[in-house]
Amino acid sequence: MAEVVEVLVPGGRATAGPPLGPSLGPLGINVKAVVDEINKKTASFNGMQVPVKIEVDAKKNFTLTVGIPPTTALIKKEAGIEKGSGEPNVKVAGNLPFEAAVRIANMKLEGMLSYELKTAVKEVVGTCVSMGVTIDGKKAKDVFALINEGKYDSALVK
Repeated sequence: MAEVVEVLVPGGRATAGPPLGPSLGPLGINVKAVVDEINKKTASFNGMQVPVKIEVDAKKNFTLTVGIPPTTALIKKEAGIEKGSGEPNVKVAGNLPFEAAVRIANMKLEGMLSYELKTAVKEVVGTCVSMGVTIDGKKAKDVFALINEGKYDSALVK
């Protein structure tokens, strides 16, 4: 019977402390080896919270599955901001290029409710609305209308 541990760790900077150490210690595996492997696989997501799934089999072998950080974390990284706006409809927290919204949608496409890139980009733009982030200097709600009109169709071709 395999044991499964799912945790959110800081990309490239996981430690043997909580939440990993207390979760993995009772399973009898080398926690340092797991932490080193996680840090190696999550180095590209430095500064973001990354979901990690650790499966430990009966022979104490472990398998890591690294997920994609939350959409908000990817938007913050691409827009170069620390956090979203406290008043999204009043204050602008940052600006995200439309191409970055497409990149984020491509990264997250498997885990999204959308089946097509166009609707996945609309999900990312919707997250920008709640964070107070503009897209190419335009309000995110205005970008919705432009996507629906087909103004961005050339950028949405895979």
